[in-house]
Amino acid sequence: MGGLLALVKRVLIVGGGIGGLCLATALCDRGIAVDLVEVKQEWTVYGVGIIQQSNVVRAMAQLGLLDRYLSAGLPFEEVRITDPAFNVVGRIPGFRLAGPDYPANMGLSRLRLHEVLCAVALEKGAAVRLGATVTKLVQDADGVNVSFTDATAARYDLVVGADGLHSTVRGMVFGADSAPRYSGQVVWRVNFARRPQVDCLIATNGPGTNAGLVPLSDDLMYMYLTSEEPEGQRLDPATLHSEMRARMALFTGLIGELRAEITDPAAIVLRRIDMFFQPGDWFRGRVVLIGDAAHPTTPHLGQGAGVVIEDAVVLADELTARADIAEALRGFMTRRPDRCKYLCDASESICRAEIARSATLDRPGIVKRMLLKTAEPI
Repeated sequence: MGGLLALVKRVLIVGGGIGGLCLATALCDRGIAVDLVEVKQEWTVYGVGIIQQSNVVRAMAQLGLLDRYLSAGLPFEEVRITDPAFNVVGRIPGFRLAGPDYPANMGLSRLRLHEVLCAVALEKGAAVRLGATVTKLVQDADGVNVSFTDATAARYDLVVGADGLHSTVRGMVFGADSAPRYSGQVVWRVNFARRPQVDCLIATNGPGTNAGLVPLSDDLMYMYLTSEEPEGQRLDPATLHSEMRARMALFTGLIGELRAEITDPAAIVLRRIDMFFQPGDWFRGRVVLIGDAAHPTTPHLGQGAGVVIEDAVVLADELTARADIAEALRGFMTRRPDRCKYLCDASESICRAEIARSATLDRPGIVKRMLLKTAEPI
């Protein structure tokens, strides 16, 4: 590692989301100075939940965050599949990839995960600046000169674009044509008081849509729902509760019962589902993309955050194992694109099948194959 540290002493991470924070922690643990800039003035996230499957639990163990991470959510062992009437039609067990004493899966609120990751990154020594992002990147053979929106400038050995779907760094390095496209679907999310029977991810599938319930804590769960919507549609924020209820008409059982509790439009998080996969290398010189900046997934397999966290683990490993930055970034590209492309394509295939109202969609089969794939080493 001594040879590496002579080359990589200071790294800039652009973006203070899940991937940026995990990478900051991993690099600080390796003795590398980290500056992290986040464009938001208020360092927070929207308040619904997140599914963390077996590979994510393992990645958190690799980052040394497992115990604090587990304390922030609710563990579960399987995925339960139901029909639109909430009758169980299948069960898919998870894998205890972090070891027999740790759970297969986790559900937790995005806010709690964010709080844990922020606290750890700061404790490790990452220098965080809010309300700022990059305006200019000028590379040479030995580093990157960076200008920021707050009129400051600095020089780094490596710049990491962890700034999400609409990445500023990606646009600077790869051009404006490197942009996501609309999938044709949106996802609705809202929190509820947890029901006792929601003790794992319960995925409820119907023609053209799917809904699910995810436990987040002893007293909290969230619902997600996908629906097909025209591009450019603008729904009135004041009517989101009634709009979501209207799109749940297919479902009965517990999900149908929960419709009556969707009364506050401000409690609903509505996001369009965009797709993108950065072709070729995810780096140019000493600037590299990770997470949604390079390969956002649709939410249909619940792997969006998982592949982001794995990126952070692998990039930190490669920067530690290699004696040259170019070699490290090439090693990162050797390990990540095929796995990420598989997950993006599999998730997108469900999205396309829902829109097509496909009668042959084998969602349980896709999920099982995904779990086997993500159980492989990263």
